[in-house]
Amino acid sequence: MSDRPHALVFDWDNTLVDSWSTIHEALVLTFTAMGHTPWTLDETKARVRHSLRDAFPALFGDRWEDARKLYLDHFTAIHIERLTPIAGAADFLAEAKDAGFFLAVLSNKTGRILRREAEHLGWSTYFARLVGAGDASADKPDPAAMRLALEGSAGEGVWYLGDTALDMECAARAGCTPVLLGPQDDADEGFRRFPPSLRFDSFSALARQLRREADPASSGSR
Repeated sequence: MSDRPHALVFDWDNTLVDSWSTIHEALVLTFTAMGHTPWTLDETKARVRHSLRDAFPALFGDRWEDARKLYLDHFTAIHIERLTPIAGAADFLAEAKDAGFFLAVLSNKTGRILRREAEHLGWSTYFARLVGAGDASADKPDPAAMRLALEGSAGEGVWYLGDTALDMECAARAGCTPVLLGPQDDADEGFRRFPPSLRFDSFSALARQLRREADPASSGSR
């Protein structure tokens, strides 16, 4: 019996698009303006997981809303010109859409910015839902966010595909299959608590697996 899902829900940043440099630059400007010591790029990659409304109160206390505005102002000034799809993402989305999968995005990027980026790339038509931070009653990993992303889908078998342990937690809490795209950071304790059920090095490897599950007679390796 095939384990092929009916729905594929994706994280956005650094799963479908490469955005670390943009996120980091906006954070450095925000930290500096708020009188904080900026993170290094490695620290940004290790620490950025949650939405602004979940992460910034702990970082900036009562001034977190001022910090959020600074960050969003910096980010929106530069993000479109630097937006870069992850290799193979566009071809995979087109193939998956043609194959009849329900496709959605669940991101902790602010919803209006997420949808602007998808529109800029010409990807909006691929997705039934584009859910970002602030769109649901709570942001991921809360299951409320996944429920909103899956509105309009039918049937069982949902894969949530992302690049971090928080994405794996989000999938597990929502009863979805957690799928890691890219390498696993074994030093991240989150992966020990919420390990992926599947892992793929690239979109081409993911596509091969889904084709095999559609045609079990075919062969290949993940």
